[in-house]
Parts: sequence; structure tokens; C-alpha cells
Amino acid sequence: MLGSATVVALVGTVKPEISKAFYQEALGLKFVSDDGYAAVFQGKNATVRVSRVPAVTPAAYAVLAFTVDDIEKTADGLTAKGVVFARFGFFVQDARGIWTAPDGTKVAWFHDPDLNLLSVVQHV
Repeated sequence: MLGSATVVALVGTVKPEISKAFYQEALGLKFVSDDGYAAVFQGKNATVRVSRVPAVTPAAYAVLAFTVDDIEKTADGLTAKGVVFARFGFFVQDARGIWTAPDGTKVAWFHDPDLNLLSVVQHV
């Protein structure tokens, strides 16, 4: 029924101005609009709506993933914009914070200003 519907990713924020700068400037998503309830950003093939909420309870898992062609270059670019990659004691991560899965997929995680966990992924 919803297979042909447009998907919009939703994340919450209690820091709308800081989040707007993060998603637009640090991540490079195109700012589309702000209706007073949420700031809307456009990526290559998805819309992200960063909604103003009374409180954010960050999930223990990534809520947004960005598929990239060159994770090392992406990680270096994000680091240059102030993004700090998360470290997890249960994964072996390289100096950039990139974990390589058994199949060769590479993943690195980082938080937005509200501690929503995001990731960049380079598939095999």
C-alpha cells in the first residue's frame, strides 16, 4: 500500500537553531523550509524533517544513515566541519571511527546536537 509513497525521515530537536546549522552546514543537506514546527532538509533521495519537540530521548541505535561512496573522505570532511565520530567498545574502529563489518561494509556513527545517532555507510 505504501510502496510508492514518498518517505520522510523524522528526528526530534530541542535545539532548533543549532540543529538547523548542523544539518545544513555540517552535513550539507539543502535547507528547504521551516514552518515553525520543523525544519525540512533535502538530501539526494530523501527528505529529513527535524521537528521541534519538548524533549528528545535519543535511541540507542542510528536513526538516520547516509550511504556514501568513499567513507574515509566523508569522515574527513565531516571531521573538518566539527563532527565527532562515536566510539564503541564492542567494535574495532579505525583512527577515523570507522568499523568494517565482516562483509566489508564500513560504518561510522556520530551524533547530532540532540544526541540523535546518525551514521555514514559505505556498502561493499
